[in-house]
Amino acid sequence: MWAIMMAAMMGPTFVPTMRAYEDLITSADGSRAGSVGVLLGFFFVWVGFAALIAFAQFQLIRIGLLDGMGQSVSRYFSAALLLSAGLYQFTALKDRCLAHCRSPTFQFLAHWRPGFAGGIYMGLHHGSYCVACCWGLMVIGFVGGTMDLLWMGGATLMMTLEKLPDIGKLLTKPLGFALIAWSIGVLVL
Repeated sequence: MWAIMMAAMMGPTFVPTMRAYEDLITSADGSRAGSVGVLLGFFFVWVGFAALIAFAQFQLIRIGLLDGMGQSVSRYFSAALLLSAGLYQFTALKDRCLAHCRSPTFQFLAHWRPGFAGGIYMGLHHGSYCVACCWGLMVIGFVGGTMDLLWMGGATLMMTLEKLPDIGKLLTKPLGFALIAWSIGVLVL
């Protein structure tokens, strides 16, 4: 379930990356096989993260912090998730990962490898930055429920907008403040 959800959520954020690779096929000696490699490498990283978060969800259900729909049953756990995701928005790692995701052409040129194997390398590289960028917004799915399409759709929209260079720079810090305020509201209300 998580792997399918990851594909649905990260697909929109990956479109500019694939467009950047496609633009480089001619000018940087790329290939269609390289495109497939980029896609597979990126997908592999996200499937790995999906396995990790599915395991975490199973354990959280087992210890009673989540219900069967993947929604937190503890306001303290919800507040902790929201606070950690909010604080992460202000870290240097988040900034670095967003810079990577916002400029896929530059990242491809900086780490260029030709052919299918090169595409896999670049997909793994980009996917790792993408996971490091988006993990906080993914785990807050446990607050609203991982089976709630509206909730997860909202997270997808935030991740997609945050990766857009012009809009994202204006969104990242306010989103962090909003998540922190929300975590306080969960505890107080």
